[in-house]
Amino acid sequence: MMMPFKRQALVEFEDVESSDRCVACGSSEAVYIAGQQAYFNYSTSKRITRPTNADDPNSGNKVLLLSIQNPLYPITTDVLYTVCNPIGNVLRIVIFKRNGIQAMVEFESVQNAQKAKAALNGADIYAGCCTLKIEYARPSRLNVIRNDNDSWDYTKPFLVRRERGKGRQRQAILGEHPSSYSDNGYGSHCPLLPLPSNNRFKRSSHDVPDVVAYPLPQTSSYIGHSSSSVAMVSGLHPSKMNCTRIFNLFCLYGNVEKVKFMKSVPGTALVEMGDEYAVDRAITHLNSIKVFGKRLNVCVSKQHAVIPSQVFELEDGSSSYKDFAMTRNNRFTSAGQASKNIIQPPSCVLHFYNVPPCISEDDLLMLCKEHDVPGFIKFKVFDAKPSSKTISGLLEFDSKTHAVEVLTVLNHYQIRIPNGSNPYTLKLCFSTSSHL
Repeated sequence: MMMPFKRQALVEFEDVESSDRCVACGSSEAVYIAGQQAYFNYSTSKRITRPTNADDPNSGNKVLLLSIQNPLYPITTDVLYTVCNPIGNVLRIVIFKRNGIQAMVEFESVQNAQKAKAALNGADIYAGCCTLKIEYARPSRLNVIRNDNDSWDYTKPFLVRRERGKGRQRQAILGEHPSSYSDNGYGSHCPLLPLPSNNRFKRSSHDVPDVVAYPLPQTSSYIGHSSSSVAMVSGLHPSKMNCTRIFNLFCLYGNVEKVKFMKSVPGTALVEMGDEYAVDRAITHLNSIKVFGKRLNVCVSKQHAVIPSQVFELEDGSSSYKDFAMTRNNRFTSAGQASKNIIQPPSCVLHFYNVPPCISEDDLLMLCKEHDVPGFIKFKVFDAKPSSKTISGLLEFDSKTHAVEVLTVLNHYQIRIPNGSNPYTLKLCFSTSSHL
């Protein structure tokens, strides 16, 4: 059974002797899967079970569970309807965000669900991101109480769409509703899902149509929406948060152009990002998290740009305004660079990289102590190639809040080594692992 958000899997053998041999083999010799070293150990589970045999294709389940990995763009009911409905008639969709972004899609029949799972599992909704991991869900029917961006019952069009008032409205990539279909059933389109020949999960030509194509995002569909590439963040600690530390946190979800603290509203700052998608990702993952004992509130600003006016000195002596447009620490400056970022919600495990090999576990603990942030409780270094000039690994903390505070303070810290010409920039991000 795959656990994609933990980057783990459970494997049940026929007998204990077989599992003993597997663990022993994994301990004596490094095993690599898709370029990553895999670690084998015993599970606390005695057997793999799914209620109602939901993973069995013969169980009669017509509801699929979709896990969306690396969601660089917003995922709405309209997006999933446009992806799934050409393969089989979709009755209901429910999106939830308890463990990353997941959704349940109810099809008209079990056969349609099986076809959709075979055709879409492992595919990218958009090039290089929004990857679908699909399994059979536990419920056999979905209950939808309203039609909006997070839930929709296509058998009851009269359900009232939720009004969001004058506040933030979540942007849908494919518009407010599925694009009107032309005579061929798809409308103007371009291939967004990979073809069978180049798909990362290859299937036979019988499993999927020769071309699976969906509508392009239409710029005109945003007309009338109150979208902005500026986020407003409040609840900032008055002495421990500054422009650089806001950048260290927000840069995980998109390019950060400018940061400005508001003199008229203490503990509040405006963050201008590369586009409205970055703002949406920041809101999804950072709103309501706790940093230095205060809970952040992140929302879309009415401002469409950050203007460097009324610059003043913060409590720590730094400037209330900073321009990050030219910094090399932005991580979404090109499509290739953006595709390497795995968009993750805050977790208690941090991934560190670009660290000189001479730095030890004790050195990193001392770094935490010197900057008055919590120390980690577990440490793991990945095996590096002999020619590698840097190392990477994982740091586990007591809580998610501790990890957030360490990332906020130490992300992009300049590590200087004796006789070294240039410093190493410590890079931190939230890991897909939930523990070490």
